[in-house]
Amino acid sequence: MIAEERLTQIVRMVNERGAVSVPEIMTALNASESTVRRDLVKLDRMGLINKVHGGATRIREELVVSDQSFVGRHALHMEQKRQIAKFAATLIEPDDFVFIDGGTTTECLVDAITETRATYLTNSLPHAQRLLAKGCRTLLPGGEVKPVTEVLVGAETVNTIRRYHFTLGFWGTNGAGLETGFTTPEFSEAAVKQISLEHTARPYVVADSSKFSKSSLITFAEFDDAIVITDCLPKNEGAYRSAGNVIEVEEQ
Repeated sequence: MIAEERLTQIVRMVNERGAVSVPEIMTALNASESTVRRDLVKLDRMGLINKVHGGATRIREELVVSDQSFVGRHALHMEQKRQIAKFAATLIEPDDFVFIDGGTTTECLVDAITETRATYLTNSLPHAQRLLAKGCRTLLPGGEVKPVTEVLVGAETVNTIRRYHFTLGFWGTNGAGLETGFTTPEFSEAAVKQISLEHTARPYVVADSSKFSKSSLITFAEFDDAIVITDCLPKNEGAYRSAGNVIEVEEQ
């Protein structure tokens, strides 16, 4: 296969699948690893694909520019969110100090929690109420309530969280991409997500499959800064599997 045809095939694969790994391209085009990697560098410079670690992603990710209301998100992908939450809840141990971010997937996590001996800190008002109803020791930071998502944000929230060191934590995200990382549309919420994740020994991002290859306005963590728990990766998303930090919990 001549170089021009090979480049065309790689772009087609990336656009059709969203993301492909180097081994997938090697197999499909019967090309060597060094050839494929050179092609990816060239296509990235041409602006036709995004070269990422282990493969390539589509140049245009769906952009999420604003948060939906907390109520509005309840109807979206709830079965998948409950699957993710059920698994995530099993990771909590009695001596853990757990940070729980706001959002509907993390709300499902709170509902799935059975470990009431751990200590929990959340910046979500609805989550705090649910944890208290379970009899959990529950902490809230100070700060301003963001009406759309009902979470505490602002300098006071960040300064409070900065004093703590969590053993375990769970975050929602508006988008997850190998290139863009974990993203959210609003600066004040991104600041809380970032500082809390940085202060956590075992960070997990809980994200259903619809969040992959989407991005929002602000990156609060790189893709390899946390383990991702998802229901399943979209079909043919080999580059995400190659990243090595994604747990799929889809029921067989």
